[in-house]
Amino acid sequence: MSGITPIAQAPPTVAPHRRRRWVLVTLAVVMVLGLAAGLVVWAAPWVPPPVLRPAGLVAGPATANSVSFRWSRPPTGPLPDKYLILNGGTVAGSVPGTATSYRQAGLTPATRYQYRVAAVRGGKRSPQSASLAVSTLTPPVSQARLQATWTVNVKYIQRVFGRASETQSWEINPVCAAGPCDTVLWATVGYLNSFSVKLTRMGAVYRGQTVVNYTQCGTAGNAIPDPTTLTIRVRVATAAGQGQAWAATTLTGTMTGTSQYISAATFYCPASYFKANLSGTSA
Repeated sequence: MSGITPIAQAPPTVAPHRRRRWVLVTLAVVMVLGLAAGLVVWAAPWVPPPVLRPAGLVAGPATANSVSFRWSRPPTGPLPDKYLILNGGTVAGSVPGTATSYRQAGLTPATRYQYRVAAVRGGKRSPQSASLAVSTLTPPVSQARLQATWTVNVKYIQRVFGRASETQSWEINPVCAAGPCDTVLWATVGYLNSFSVKLTRMGAVYRGQTVVNYTQCGTAGNAIPDPTTLTIRVRVATAAGQGQAWAATTLTGTMTGTSQYISAATFYCPASYFKANLSGTSA
């Protein structure tokens, strides 16, 4: 046995391990899909956010000739380029998109107005807001301007001549350019007589006095001047907005006349006094 030479044997062959590549393949697929998705997003058209409808309109301070109101900013998205202000369906003005209020002047006193607001961005207009009603203030009657042409009914309650009543035409011209102030009254009595008198204002009341030939002493062909001291006191009863003015529309008052004794060669007229109630409406 000792003489047997051992035979060398090669080590057993071991099959090599196969590397797993599924992780790399999956990663590559994910990257490709992600890139493709990115390309799809990049290629999609950009859609601008909608132009939102203005909301939250609330009335603000007002005067006899102006109103104001405000609204809320858009809850999301960019601001509009501007806001359009619509009054009765017509564009009355505009403000920048950074503004949230509007004031309109030059309006008629004691008048109601309806407003809506629309936003504009990039040439696109939003739906109009809900309607908001606002009104200019109503001034007191004492602030009314006494002006224009009037039809005045004169009813004599104490008289010395035949007529019991008559209608006079008055043209009243204020001495100021705007607002209430003193006036000059031009009156036509029938088709024969006319007179003028300055009326001084004290609140809603106007007073004036003048000397005129209001009545006739004698007959039409044989009359002498009969100076009468005429005193007029009127009060503005109602008023309304006319353009930007707060103008008187009706008035009430009294008119009195005092005449002295006068005589001619063949006749005379005794001293006299009359009183009349006045009620008038502007044309």
